[in-house]
Amino acid sequence: MANLFAYGTLKDTDIQQNIFGRLLKGTPERLIGYTITQIEIEEEFGMETYPIITATENPKDIITGWLYEVTDEEIQLADTYEGLHYKRAEVTVESNVKAWAYIVTN
Repeated sequence: MANLFAYGTLKDTDIQQNIFGRLLKGTPERLIGYTITQIEIEEEFGMETYPIITATENPKDIITGWLYEVTDEEIQLADTYEGLHYKRAEVTVESNVKAWAYIVTN
């Protein structure tokens, strides 16, 4: 099993059902030292704006999200969903739990 910190579309129940075939159970969590910015990604019908996080190491920068427990197979499904614009990185959330999160690729 793995922990996944979700702050954007992976919190959406329709997205979870589509990617994982189930609704994820999680708890509210915070990620300290990161900010959310926006990126534009070309989709089938035009450009769409999505959130993406970047490390700042500033303790005043806090992102609220959800911490989910997922299987290793589900992490691979999330990797495919996130695509080339996001990379998976290990982060430590406020409760001192290590989790995967999708961050900016550059």
